[in-house]
Amino acid sequence: MSRILVTGSADGLGRAAAAALLDDGHSVVVHVRAPERLAAVRDLLDGGAQAVVGDLAKLDEVRALADQANALGRFDAVIHNAGVLGGRALLPVNVVAPFVLTAEIERPERLIYLSSGWHRSGQPDLDGVDWSGARESRSYPDSKLFVTALAAAVARLWPEVRSHAVDPGWVPTRMGGPGAPGDLRLGHVTQAWLAVSDSPEALTSGGYWYHQATREPHPAVHDEDFQAALLRSLADYTGSTLPGGGL
Repeated sequence: MSRILVTGSADGLGRAAAAALLDDGHSVVVHVRAPERLAAVRDLLDGGAQAVVGDLAKLDEVRALADQANALGRFDAVIHNAGVLGGRALLPVNVVAPFVLTAEIERPERLIYLSSGWHRSGQPDLDGVDWSGARESRSYPDSKLFVTALAAAVARLWPEVRSHAVDPGWVPTRMGGPGAPGDLRLGHVTQAWLAVSDSPEALTSGGYWYHQATREPHPAVHDEDFQAALLRSLADYTGSTLPGGGL
């Protein structure tokens, strides 16, 4: 049995991953944005899950969330599932929160970051980026390029950790919209599998995955200079650093 934290668990793919892992007998900690959202995961809590609460758009709440997680004990895996499609919360939720939680939560054996096929349209340009969300300085594809590069950087810097990025497909969740063409039943499978499987493929690190198969990401993802610039920029804004990141 593994202990897994899944961010953004109130609905969509996060909820589906948490429910599947719980059904398989794992110890699951779900995450919701605010206390009133706990009602959305009541069935998971009744089934044995625990919960942490915090708004990933607010840096102080992200730090408090890391403290809540650490108080529960070390995790075997963390699935950084939470994400938004646009607005001023785009970079805080999609990039800053995964970075801070990675830096501040006791290091697990496995880390999984939700990416998107749209990351290939992102621009590896950090000039003028506003991590605070005070203004919209980057696009959704940019945010997913950044978090995919973060996953690759973690795999390189922490060789004892299995770190991956997952494209779940464009599926009809609340975020994806009802017209999304992907198969919702498959959207959570790869990240849940990577979190617990002992298959040789899942025991690798640094992969970019789509439906349990690796694919080639944007060239900037494995560019060590870009990774270093990204980590440095995030560290400068947040005050958090990845141990071993050379910052």
